[in-house]
Amino acid sequence: MAGPVSRTEILRRITEGLGTERGSEVEVPRGYALRLEESRADVLALFTERVADHGVAIRHVGPDELATAVAATLWARQVKRIAVPGDLPYGWLADLQGIEVLADGPLLDADQLGGVEGVVTGCAAAIALTGTLILDGGRAQGRRALTRTAAHHLCVVHADQIAGTVPEAFRRLDPYRPMTWLSAGPSLEVLLVESALITP
Repeated sequence: MAGPVSRTEILRRITEGLGTERGSEVEVPRGYALRLEESRADVLALFTERVADHGVAIRHVGPDELATAVAATLWARQVKRIAVPGDLPYGWLADLQGIEVLADGPLLDADQLGGVEGVVTGCAAAIALTGTLILDGGRAQGRRALTRTAAHHLCVVHADQIAGTVPEAFRRLDPYRPMTWLSAGPSLEVLLVESALITP
């Protein structure tokens, strides 16, 4: 049986496999699409299709329907207690009845988080091509622990947050913020808030 391979030997094999000399630059192909050429309406349709492909329920709502949609979604799941980021807009929860809301500000402890059945957050950006949501702990997103403990995560995505491609989404994000990328899972559900300003 062969013994452990040294770090130097591993690096030598990688360099040999790449066909380069150590220290030389490797040309990275950049032939991928930086942005989609489709109309804005087509980008939103693609996002909806890709999210659904991941087995995630997605519903389109108007801005004035959001509070009702949040309440209806949680009621349909028979959720009794939720946690939300401390800076979640109050209007998103205006129609809730019969559901206890715990705001994560001051921070909820582990026992409190363990007792919630759902969480409602926003997102920093979303990607149409992959059907991915990105949270970076910014406004209405909360800390990562919120989305990792609850059995149901309802994420509100505004249409203007949806980028066509990964490179396009990256240009909207702060690379120094901690990011959580979500694409699938039975616990995830999306409300896509459409804007009257979006044209076909």
